[in-house]
Parts: sequence; C-alpha cells; structure tokens
Amino acid sequence: MDKNRTANPGKRPSNPLLIVISGPSGVGKDSLLDAMRRRDYPFHFVVTATSRAPRAHEVHGVDYFFVSEEAFRAMIQQDELLEHALVYGQYKGIPKQQVRDALASGRDVMMRLDVQGAATVKQLVPEAILIFLVAASDDELFARLRRRRTELEAQLAHRIRVAQDEMARIVEFDYVVENADGQLDKAVDRVLSIIEAEHCRVHQRQVTL
Repeated sequence: MDKNRTANPGKRPSNPLLIVISGPSGVGKDSLLDAMRRRDYPFHFVVTATSRAPRAHEVHGVDYFFVSEEAFRAMIQQDELLEHALVYGQYKGIPKQQVRDALASGRDVMMRLDVQGAATVKQLVPEAILIFLVAASDDELFARLRRRRTELEAQLAHRIRVAQDEMARIVEFDYVVENADGQLDKAVDRVLSIIEAEHCRVHQRQVTL
C-alpha cells in the first residue's frame, strides 16, 4: 500500500474510509493496531473513551480516554458519542468529533470496537468497513485469554462464552482476517490490502456522520 496515496489508479479523488477492527476478546485487536501505527501510515486511529480504570501499561489519551462513570454519562446525555455500550460493567464509546475531523481532513479512520459496538456503527454508518479479526483456531484464542491471568476463573469462563457468541456473528462483517500466533505482520498486510482495494473501487464509499 502506498503511504502517499492521494488518489486511485484512475486519478479520481479517493474518499476517506471508516474502518472498524473487531473480533472477540483476546484476538489481538490492540496488537494489530499498534503494529499498524508503527508502519507510519497516515491513518487517524480513534481513541475510545472508557469508564474503567487504566491498566499498568496504559496511557490516557493514547490507549483510551479514561473518564469517570459520571463524566461518561454526561457525554451520553450530550450526544457526544458515535456509539457506546456497557461492556463487562464498564462504559466504552467513540467520541464523534474526532471522527468527523479526521474524515474532513481526508484521512482514513481506524477504530477498534467489540462486536456489539461494530454492529452499532454499521447501523449508523452503513458505508463503514467492518473487519473481523480471528485467531487460527478457537483453542488458540482461549489459550490467549488464559495467558492474560488478569481475571478470576469465573470471569474467564464468562469471557470464553462471550467470545464463542461473538464468533457466531462473523457473518455480519465485510472481511475476515486471521491473526495467528507469531504472524502479526501478515495480518497487518492483509488489512492494508483490504484498505487499498477499497480505495480502488469504481464506486467509492461515501462516509457520512
């Protein structure tokens, strides 16, 4: 993919895209987006707002916007979010204005959402591109969840059940990309190929919010 792409091969302007990376917990959504950032493509990577507390390695404004539950509810009331959901007892949502500003600048917008959030965005923005990330197998996915060791056994069992339910919703997505253990770069290459192909469409997607 050409980092300096400004138009498709027909020399017509190429509309900015809204790309949603989704999939079950533990599939590597954050790792994939981190790898894409390191490639230095001119995408806007959306920062999600959440009411949960930051983990040890997380940075406010980079990994998430960490806000109080009260502040998050105020954002909902003021219609400042593109989508929001209560996930495992914690609020998560996408601030609208950063997405609008990025699209207006001509940049493709990348966002990471759970399966429920991706479905909501598709309803609100039908021209969004939904990419479902999968592990090489269910066993590999469940092993990743177990390796985290950040939850009680009952909570882990719940996450595994949720992941199984989310996998069943793969038919709601536009593309599927495998992110197998040790093959992150290959997954990134596939996502970039999807984006390039979308920019080469004769009938361009027109994203409006």
